[in-house]
Amino acid sequence: MRALISVSNKEGLLPFARELAELGYTLIASGGTARVLRDAGVPVTPVSEVTGFPEILDGRVKTLHPAIHGGILARRREADMAELAVHGIEPIDLVVVNLYPFEEVASRADSSWEEAIENIDIGGVALLRAAAKNFAHVVVVCDPTDYERVLDGLRKGGLSLEERRKLAAKAFRHTAFYDAAIATYLSQAEEPTEPLAERLPLFLRRETRLRYGENPHQEAGLYLPLGAELPFEQLHGKEMSYNNWLDLDTAWHAARDFADPAVAIVKHGNPCGLAVADTLVEAYKAALASDPVSAFGSVVAVNRPLDEATAQAMRELFIEVLVAPAFTPEALDVLRRKSRYIRLLRATREPVETLRWRTTVAGWLAQTGDTLDEDPTTWRVVTEREPTEEEWRSLQFAWQAVKHVKSNAIVLAQGRATVGVGAGQMSRVDAVRMATWKAGERAQGAVLASDAFFPFPDGVELAASAGVTAVIQPGGSKRDEEVIAAANRLGLAMVFTGVRHFRH
Repeated sequence: MRALISVSNKEGLLPFARELAELGYTLIASGGTARVLRDAGVPVTPVSEVTGFPEILDGRVKTLHPAIHGGILARRREADMAELAVHGIEPIDLVVVNLYPFEEVASRADSSWEEAIENIDIGGVALLRAAAKNFAHVVVVCDPTDYERVLDGLRKGGLSLEERRKLAAKAFRHTAFYDAAIATYLSQAEEPTEPLAERLPLFLRRETRLRYGENPHQEAGLYLPLGAELPFEQLHGKEMSYNNWLDLDTAWHAARDFADPAVAIVKHGNPCGLAVADTLVEAYKAALASDPVSAFGSVVAVNRPLDEATAQAMRELFIEVLVAPAFTPEALDVLRRKSRYIRLLRATREPVETLRWRTTVAGWLAQTGDTLDEDPTTWRVVTEREPTEEEWRSLQFAWQAVKHVKSNAIVLAQGRATVGVGAGQMSRVDAVRMATWKAGERAQGAVLASDAFFPFPDGVELAASAGVTAVIQPGGSKRDEEVIAAANRLGLAMVFTGVRHFRH
């Protein structure tokens, strides 16, 4: 019996190799691995003695030879064995390979392009694929954590076909992820291509295992694309949960969508408060005033470095997660003293987000982000009354805010702050009812944004009865004329944008 060993990661190698030798295996090893084994007194045959050819090109070519791959790929049938004998090749029964640490090297800030390229393993990948293809006759090992499992099977007389199949599947997964990391690295300098290509590779590695999913009986983890780094650094508090990450996604997208100082307060996937102001503390107070009851236990995102004044204003609110591009030392001190549990996250880099993914019972859905750069000069006033200058200002804010609310979505705004949000309702008129109820007296003189058209006049009529004075919506309903007529009858100004912002 012969075993070929060629490993970059030498962890656990010596005790594993020694026991293989004790079990009767003749060990064959490539350059660096052979030296480690020989220096430790483990009997080993260099690959060059098997191939009759030296390693060349600074070790780039070692194992790519028929004497190696023929021994691995031969089926244990008479014809294959006879062919090996003609060429003086002996079978190889066990292949132990782990690959050059390409991902580790390529992700280091100080790594050069040349260093990354030299850590692309060629022969090792070929060995793993050959052995995995012939798993019916060959055991393939790509992970040092499997050494003991393999030894246990060999001690009992050999691994079963099912065990060899599982090891082969693991080897193919290993090489697939390895190739994906290389492709990702080499693609970084390319111009962006069509995002929704016919085939979209999705290779992810688990960044962390979360305590549980949406509920305690569900398992969950946070995964990142190969080569990507988490764009947030946690500075304080408990570990993040599945629901925390979901709400952070909404809050961060909403806050950073605005150029001026903005604060988004999110609860269960929807902004319950969103505001823009000249200073961060003013924006926070306005966002909180939108719905202070729902804000309890929320996730808050800001688009400016968090200062002490804003941190002091947040002291009375129970906040689960607070994310900002930076924190002043004074603000950090205030927030850390506020609670040892509050999760404080600093955004360390711009997230790379080409597609938004969802899973369904039918398969994976992918779409580009809702990042349309809209031009208000293309919007159309469809009513007899034009919006006032103040209404225009509020309408633009409300339209930018409503795309971050789940459909059916209605946002009421005064100035540049929400005063009522109706989210995720099954009918649009119910979303209006929810938003006006949340706003209460603050609906008087407010403007309304609807993420999609009004199918009937009832939503506009209900808004007007609560005191709303202006409406912005996409338009496009078969009953647009009825809706416009209702707005004119009620003295509302109405603007059509021609763009829909569903968020499911």
